[in-house]
Amino acid sequence: MSSNHAISKLDDLITTLIDSVKGYDHSADKAKSAELQTLFRDLSAERRKAVDLLQARSRALGGKPNEFGSAAGTVHRRMEDIFVALGGGDKAVIQAIDRGEDYLREEFERVLKDEAIDADTHAAVRQANESVMRGHLVVNGLKDQLATA
Repeated sequence: MSSNHAISKLDDLITTLIDSVKGYDHSADKAKSAELQTLFRDLSAERRKAVDLLQARSRALGGKPNEFGSAAGTVHRRMEDIFVALGGGDKAVIQAIDRGEDYLREEFERVLKDEAIDADTHAAVRQANESVMRGHLVVNGLKDQLATA
């Protein structure tokens, strides 16, 4: 098993998680509801721990983990700005987060299915994935609340 392969996969997840941290921070700034602002900041802090965990694993394998998000993440946040500016409010914020959560979940699922990654890296990814799964459940709950409102 190649540590370069595991490092590459970790770097992809780290970048996407950093996008998630920035996305939650951005959404907290855009949300009108104080409750949502607090929730998004809490989720951002939890994601930051997942980033730290995967960065530590990358370093243990000899990698130099990413410290930045992606251009796609920046575009995603600008699109959220546009939808909020067009009057979408908290609904637009939640929809933007939902799209990001779906993408993040898919990325983690791909890595978790990768049999070329060593057991210790899989364990770190599984642990970081707990944050992804919680976030996904929270966002689904918010979508359900919007649907019944």
